[in-house]
Amino acid sequence: MAPPRAIASPVPDSLYPTLAFLMLAIGLVFTAAFFIHETTSSRRNLSLVKEVTTGAVASVFLGFGSLFLLLSSGVYV
Repeated sequence: MAPPRAIASPVPDSLYPTLAFLMLAIGLVFTAAFFIHETTSSRRNLSLVKEVTTGAVASVFLGFGSLFLLLSSGVYV
């Protein structure tokens, strides 16, 4: 029976700050697009599908960006 292997990250540690910056930037762009859409659209032009999609994409990018920000600062979660 083979000895167990150590758990390793699929992403190199040197890429954590870059991934954090890119994902947080993309998440903030989608968040801004969501707020602009909500404030400038009239009640007749609102689309639930567009709102949920934009909010979900922003949430995913901000979530992973926050994760990589924590990892790059040494907080291993």
